[in-house]
Amino acid sequence: MGIQPFFNSNVRQSSTRGRARGFTLLELTITISLMMILAAIAVPVYQSLILRAKETVLHDTLFKLRDSIDKYTNHKEAAPSTLQDLVTAKYIREVPIDPITGRNDTWTVKLEEEASSRDGKIGIRDVFSGAEGTSTEGTPYTEW
Repeated sequence: MGIQPFFNSNVRQSSTRGRARGFTLLELTITISLMMILAAIAVPVYQSLILRAKETVLHDTLFKLRDSIDKYTNHKEAAPSTLQDLVTAKYIREVPIDPITGRNDTWTVKLEEEASSRDGKIGIRDVFSGAEGTSTEGTPYTEW
């Protein structure tokens, strides 16, 4: 008696009959339709979250810029004439980028009504975003 092989090549391994079953056109259409519906819901939510995150960054950036302007004015006893003066005096590392516009040259500055320095120069009193449009809060970005 010889050793019987473990695998007998004459025996069929598959117990299924007929051809292999794939996805039908109807199943694929339903699956793709569901994916499109989910994407149609998710994309606007994602975009609104991105906008709110940019607005939060804008609030924080404006707070820090205004704080730097106040510190500069108190220490130097004169308001800065440009935002670049804050960088030169090392109150900030660089003029920040407005997250709504994506640029650092769109800031709108409000000058003092009268000079606060001894030499009579008028400097920056406040800073605002130069972005056009209205925020999710319903106020224009230029009023923040």
